[in-house]
Amino acid sequence: MFYPTKRAVLLMATGFPVTLLLAVLNPNLWAFGAAWIALVFGLMFYDMMLSPAPAQMQLDAKIPASLYVGAKTDMAFVYKLEGRRKPTNPEMKLSLGKRLKAAPDVWHPPLEDGRLLGRFRVTALRRGAGEVENLWTRWSGPLGLIWRQVREPLGNTIAIVPDTQLVKDKAIEIFSRDAAHGQKMQIERGQGTEFDSLREFMPGMDKRAIDWKHSARHRKLHAKEFRTERNHNIVFAIDTGYLMCEPLKGKTRLDWAINASLLIAYVSLKFGDRVGYFGFDKRPYLFTKPVSGTASFPHLQSLTAQLEYSTNETNFTLSLSSLSKSLMRRSLIIVFTDFVDTTNAELMIENVSRLIKNHIVLFVTFKDVEIENLINAEPRTPTDVTKSVIAAALNKERDIVLARLERMGVQIVRTDIENMSTAVLNRFLELKRREMI
Repeated sequence: MFYPTKRAVLLMATGFPVTLLLAVLNPNLWAFGAAWIALVFGLMFYDMMLSPAPAQMQLDAKIPASLYVGAKTDMAFVYKLEGRRKPTNPEMKLSLGKRLKAAPDVWHPPLEDGRLLGRFRVTALRRGAGEVENLWTRWSGPLGLIWRQVREPLGNTIAIVPDTQLVKDKAIEIFSRDAAHGQKMQIERGQGTEFDSLREFMPGMDKRAIDWKHSARHRKLHAKEFRTERNHNIVFAIDTGYLMCEPLKGKTRLDWAINASLLIAYVSLKFGDRVGYFGFDKRPYLFTKPVSGTASFPHLQSLTAQLEYSTNETNFTLSLSSLSKSLMRRSLIIVFTDFVDTTNAELMIENVSRLIKNHIVLFVTFKDVEIENLINAEPRTPTDVTKSVIAAALNKERDIVLARLERMGVQIVRTDIENMSTAVLNRFLELKRREMI
């Protein structure tokens, strides 16, 4: 693609009044005006021939596979030039999706060693899949009369994931608590534990662990030692409906939930468990088979980019039924969701009651700060009283729903947004300690 520069347009424009003036004063001289226009066209063609053709420029792009939310990175775009012709006044512009932002808007790449060096500082604005669409590059000839332009379709997708620095710091804190004691086997007895070894019975040990058959054989009391089971299935069922996409203290509920799930996922992988994700709104759209090993954590982190912000209402019946069919073994299902109306809550309770028959369900919901502020605010007008009464009714309905779930055997975590990760992690570790999974 090529088109005239502003200089060429001005030169062309000066020829029209001269041609018109000559045609009025002496019609025989109109050809001089036409010759001027032809001369400008000839200079433009000559200028284009002196500038390098797009086929002589080979692009080398360096685009990362993933970025943290709020992170900034430099993307390099280098054109290798072939031949002696060099571009004049080169410009680059990067076309991105709505989740990414590039600075500067237009980059003027320097020419070094036969290469055009383009560089943009790209900022990840919001979690999800960020598109790197096109790179537009244009340059002029040495006369500055013609622009040559090329569009490089990039078609790259960057996974914009939550920043895991908090996850790493919290995980280091958890696993460093026992560092002074060295590595040791965790000996616990209870339902679902694995037999580890026999040892001579000592005072203070659980008498129910005595193995009478081996004790009779050795003529000494021997007790069984157990170790905690590993390789549990842990599935994070994350609601991405419109309620979860409402902002709460600078981030959406969905982002708070994903941050908490990543912390628990990292701890679970360190414990030897298997972790998977399930995303749903009006229908289930993401299910990953549980994976194990801390090396799988970057894979799980990249999966969170597929949990899209949605404006749809959550369909608990379809989604939870699909999750139940997808799980082939007993699992701990950690559900991050929110609800307002009782109709949706009834559908949710009905489907959770089916899940609880074969799995352990940990239900995580948020304390609504806005509703609590309306309840606790000092009323000054009749409108304030009305708002407070309505907010108290909504809060009471929520408490009733959570109480029904708890009576069914569902583990409930309801906490404020800042302490959610810690609260969910503590309940998860308690379930492991009690061997309920």
